[in-house]
Amino acid sequence: MNYKLIKDLLELVENFEKSSDNLSYSQDITGFKKWLLADHSTLKNFSEANWEGKDKGRSAESVNSTNLVHLSRFAKYYSKAAIANTDFSTQDEFIYLINLNVFGEMTKMELIKKNMHDKPAGMQIINRLIKQNWVEQTNSSLDKRSKIIRITPKGINSLNCIMDEIRKATLIVSGNLSSNEKNQLIYLLNKLENFHIPIYQSEIEKKESLKIIIDRYLK
Repeated sequence: MNYKLIKDLLELVENFEKSSDNLSYSQDITGFKKWLLADHSTLKNFSEANWEGKDKGRSAESVNSTNLVHLSRFAKYYSKAAIANTDFSTQDEFIYLINLNVFGEMTKMELIKKNMHDKPAGMQIINRLIKQNWVEQTNSSLDKRSKIIRITPKGINSLNCIMDEIRKATLIVSGNLSSNEKNQLIYLLNKLENFHIPIYQSEIEKKESLKIIIDRYLK
């Protein structure tokens, strides 16, 4: 039995039930099939997509890479607006707190890697959080060289005070995408993230990284 196929089908049914767009469809197999067709209709013309510079040889990879960089900057811009007039300095600070609040205590390096930072940058963020008394550190019982980081009551309170603004910022980042398009984007971005994480964690030497990555992961 193909359990993966069954799991995928169940996830689709769950998305159908949660979708704000499904009110136009009957809640039966006929409605589900119509929703499914509409849900993926925006994907069917990807091969016909057009973009600036295409006629001059600009590749789809170049466009996607540029758009992802721009989206990151847009998100950072809205995050700055969300934390204006607060004690937070950067979006990384509240993202670190959110991770600790959701996933619980962890070592410094676990927290840094979860946020895809290198050690020096991650340590600077953690030190700022410690200085604000938003997190506390203790010695690890498993590894004396490691420190365990946990969010403090003050950190939880500070995080709760800005969460409404953070939610507004994330709503704006999703822009004018429909519910179905948001689900499609989640699928595509998760697929990309799952591709990149093992490469990032492999710590390939930078001077040789691009050739090694292409040979190992793209051929």
